[in-house]
Amino acid sequence: MVECRGAKGSEAVASRSFDWLIQPIGQERFFRELWEQKPLLVKRHQPGFYGDLMSCQQLDRILRERQLYFTENVDLTTYRGGVRETHNPPGRAHTAVVWDSFQQGCSVRLLNPQTYSRQLWRLCATLQEFFGSMVGANLYLTPAGSQGFAPHYDDIEAFVLQLEGQKLWRVYAPRDPSEELPRFSSGNFTKEEVGEPLLTTLLEPGDLLYFPRGFIHQACTGETSHSLHLTLSTCQRNTWGDLLEKALPTALQLALEEDVDFRRSLPRDYPSVMGVANADLANPRREAFLAKMHSLFERLWDFLPVDAAADQMVKAHLHEALPPLLSQQERECSVHGGERWHEGRVVDVQELEPDTAVRLVRRNAVRLVVEEDSVRLYHSLDNSRVYQERDPQWVELDAERAPAVEALLHAYPGYLRIQELPLEGPTECMELASLLYDRGLLLTREPLDPVDYDDDD
Repeated sequence: MVECRGAKGSEAVASRSFDWLIQPIGQERFFRELWEQKPLLVKRHQPGFYGDLMSCQQLDRILRERQLYFTENVDLTTYRGGVRETHNPPGRAHTAVVWDSFQQGCSVRLLNPQTYSRQLWRLCATLQEFFGSMVGANLYLTPAGSQGFAPHYDDIEAFVLQLEGQKLWRVYAPRDPSEELPRFSSGNFTKEEVGEPLLTTLLEPGDLLYFPRGFIHQACTGETSHSLHLTLSTCQRNTWGDLLEKALPTALQLALEEDVDFRRSLPRDYPSVMGVANADLANPRREAFLAKMHSLFERLWDFLPVDAAADQMVKAHLHEALPPLLSQQERECSVHGGERWHEGRVVDVQELEPDTAVRLVRRNAVRLVVEEDSVRLYHSLDNSRVYQERDPQWVELDAERAPAVEALLHAYPGYLRIQELPLEGPTECMELASLLYDRGLLLTREPLDPVDYDDDD
């Protein structure tokens, strides 16, 4: 995995992380031939490829050290005789209860393990920059000779990382076009409903399996080995249709306000020529009605607020995103490397200067959004690692300051000197830079030098 540090931009680092994930397959081939189209199997024959990303030992430590609860954080599941069951007791997921259930044949699912693992946090937060969409994770531990889940399809693009043991996977093509790239996950299928598998493979440590949303899948362990795998997920309801779902209502409202043709009355005779009973009617009045509808839809494009809708999509993504994990070098060049208490007094006092070079912490961790009469800079810097635990975070800005934020966005990954920000004067430049720096949104090119104050002053 790759850390974001130095002069590299977050998007470049994220691209390298994705290269690591799918190697030896290249990105160009992956997105041309596989993405949203068909599964990818990478047999690496490298048991240590994923390093210490996660292990059963780490899972045990998380259960012991963290206060996890069944259903909210942990699921116990079985799939026997064609029946999928959840066996979650109420209350806390005590370590002994989880391991006893595992011994009895239950699979263990840890939801959002990136909440408890810095390695997973780094990986998911970095890949978010690559996909422009939330990247989540679930951890699955299955005992030998068992299966935890029925055949089903998901509403996410799935990357399965085999960490320990072996697991036999069966992947099936979507059954019909209506199930291709679905927006919602399916229920459980029977063996008869799924047909013959498109792919059958035994995953071993270091292997990778990718399959698009809508591809039905199931997996089981052999009689001699448990299995531990991690599923990374992304692009949940991040489609053209979702963007239009946000844009079209606003477009129609604007059209009604600004174009009188959208407010004209329907023809008096439309009930007699339109409707299901009249769908096969050959009538000039019906043809004229449909032509008018087509014309209005074409004109609706002129009112479509595509940029504003995209901003709302990204704003929603930022609310569910993981916060960036800063490297030590980045922390030293941010508000995290500033003042501290030492031997009875505040030390390492730091101040920005007009010639201090700054840039945003991450390219895709902020979004400038115009909402009614306000301008807000939404960000994920203060998010919790627990999914949507905090309300959306933003910095309120005067409209006059928006061009300076745009300059920082467009300059990224380059740095701008504070005095170069397109504002009226040096005071305004320093005020905005200080505001963003204090909120953790800016990095300096170099760590700031501590300011020495005379104790007698």
